[in-house]
Amino acid sequence: MIKRNFYLNKIKPYINKDLIKIISGIRRCGKSTILQQLIEELKQNGVKEDNIIYINLELQKYFDVRTKEQLMDVIEKQIKNRVNYEYPALNQIADEDKIYIFIDEIQNVDSWELLINSYLAEKQFDIYITGSNSKLLSGELATHLTGRFVEIKVYPFSYLEFLEYHKLNNENMNEDINENKLIKEYIQFGGMPYSLGFEEDQKIEYLSDLYYSIVLKDIIKRNEIRDVDLVDRIFFYILANIGHTFSANSIFKYFKKDQISVSINTIYNYLSYMEDACLVNKVRRENIVSKKLLNHGEKFYLNDLGFREAIYGYNNRNKGQVIENIVYIELLRRGYKITIGKFKDKEVDFVCKKRGKKAYIQVSYVLADENTIKREFEPLIKIKDNYPKYIISTDEFDFSKNGVIHINLADFLKGKTIKLL
Repeated sequence: MIKRNFYLNKIKPYINKDLIKIISGIRRCGKSTILQQLIEELKQNGVKEDNIIYINLELQKYFDVRTKEQLMDVIEKQIKNRVNYEYPALNQIADEDKIYIFIDEIQNVDSWELLINSYLAEKQFDIYITGSNSKLLSGELATHLTGRFVEIKVYPFSYLEFLEYHKLNNENMNEDINENKLIKEYIQFGGMPYSLGFEEDQKIEYLSDLYYSIVLKDIIKRNEIRDVDLVDRIFFYILANIGHTFSANSIFKYFKKDQISVSINTIYNYLSYMEDACLVNKVRRENIVSKKLLNHGEKFYLNDLGFREAIYGYNNRNKGQVIENIVYIELLRRGYKITIGKFKDKEVDFVCKKRGKKAYIQVSYVLADENTIKREFEPLIKIKDNYPKYIISTDEFDFSKNGVIHINLADFLKGKTIKLL
């Protein structure tokens, strides 16, 4: 497995700081690996193994740990088993005295935030936790931890990580890897780390099983859902409509044609559960002129496109939709806040913001003819403000014009930056 320095470098500044480090993301995207890599770095920097506690709540021996009291018992037993550890006085705590606590999939424990908050208050603990629920820090829970945590969101492999993986696992080290072939594979099957070593049929089987595991553990059991078939139907609708605006009402009307009886409120809830499970991301629309968010017609994108290929297929044929999804996730990974732009009767795929700065981005598979070029460039050219404007496509020829900058998809995915003003 490659070293995930992108995330490790985000975590390192917070080591030994009085903050809970929360690492969130979809199941099997590599959160546990990041914890293990961080533990190895701590050891290399002189932290004793006796001062490190690692608890993976997905392991069978912890299946019964469901309350904060039960989790505290597990932690305290491990502390007592630290052969060389003695509790220091609170006013004499040095970094070498600290116990480093790592807990995987903490969302399985009720009221975990109260326990973790109490350990943070004791000063001798440095705490790292992972979770597979986007609402890990919402509502009452966030109130308990206000100002006391930092969240690092983890995604499946970026294209750069995907390339690094294949370079490290290149059987014939004397030959250069075929990047054209690899980007096609990335577009079709996504970047879930544990799928990369499989053949195509094995990838499909693994990703299908992973999808149903997420549905079972993070959607059905967590929300006490009985209608499993409805979850699949709604997810299938999302897969078919990536890159298109729709709403819960759109799904309601679609189901009504097939004589499927379901309320709009139920559809809305199921969409929300899929977001919570980090399976999909909802992107709202924004009026570019008034800067107001619109209350109808969102878009949904997957956290990894491999699920679309495994459940729905057509990634090789719906490349415009698929590439739009890839660009969206890469922008999220880079820390942008994203909306869909509406400018009069035109749409801009992404309005990207960070620290008060902004840029506009259109995404196209190929700029195949004059009609396509006009369709993609026109909305950006008509916006008369001075924010940077980009078009991303797979074309290798530079189509930049009228102040709109064209970027090749592979160049963008390999790190070419988007400038914001």
